[in-house]
Amino acid sequence: MRCGRITMGLVVSLLAASGWPTIGISADSRTLDGTAWTLTSLGGRILPAGATATARFERGRVAGTNGCNRYSAPVVVQDTNLEISSKAATTNMACPPEIMKLADAFMTALVSARSYRLSGHQLDLVGANGAVLATFSAQSQSLAGTSWRATGINNGKGGVVSLVAGTDVTMNFATGGSVAGSGGCNNYTSTYTQEGDKLTFTSTATTHRMCFASGVMEQEQAFFKALESVVTARVEGNQLELRTADGALALSLVRNPGP
Repeated sequence: MRCGRITMGLVVSLLAASGWPTIGISADSRTLDGTAWTLTSLGGRILPAGATATARFERGRVAGTNGCNRYSAPVVVQDTNLEISSKAATTNMACPPEIMKLADAFMTALVSARSYRLSGHQLDLVGANGAVLATFSAQSQSLAGTSWRATGINNGKGGVVSLVAGTDVTMNFATGGSVAGSGGCNNYTSTYTQEGDKLTFTSTATTHRMCFASGVMEQEQAFFKALESVVTARVEGNQLELRTADGALALSLVRNPGP
């Protein structure tokens, strides 16, 4: 386990400067709740292909993925100064060597940062010598115009399970408030309403195919039921989590690559 500290005031200014929503924000409160950032460069170096590192500010902590493992650390910010302690808690999954190098360098940058700089939708973490250690871009939480593929579905029995082999469950969010995709057997359409991190769906309309492969129809029904339970959404890098009112994970999804 490792630990770290980042600052809160940091992001208040950040949000104001970047155009991020700042409802209810004050310099000494949870000013960054629900806001997220994606690493774009580390010490001026371009990231390895497919690598994603993130920082999300919520309830007095900064958390995300360092490219390989999850991390979480307390946040403390004063003016434009920030300090991240050396005790950020992380998971301990093994990844390919180039990804592990990124993860180690990212955590070192967090711990070494002493100030921050905002420019538009960009956040720079700066070391004691004035060098930029890490650069982030603001992570939009809007789902309009995005496309996703489910990786886990709440089965209604208290667990989130992976998909039946050979099936795809998809969600394509249109800018007009409609969502459509495949439930794994049938195509469906619905409408959604998103306000900040709040997300709800109307009932779905589907085609009426029967699929006889084991578990496919049960999976589809679990998917549609999970949609009905969704009340919040969180985008973090290429990952999307849809959760219920009690915070349980209803659906986990990964972003589909662009055309």
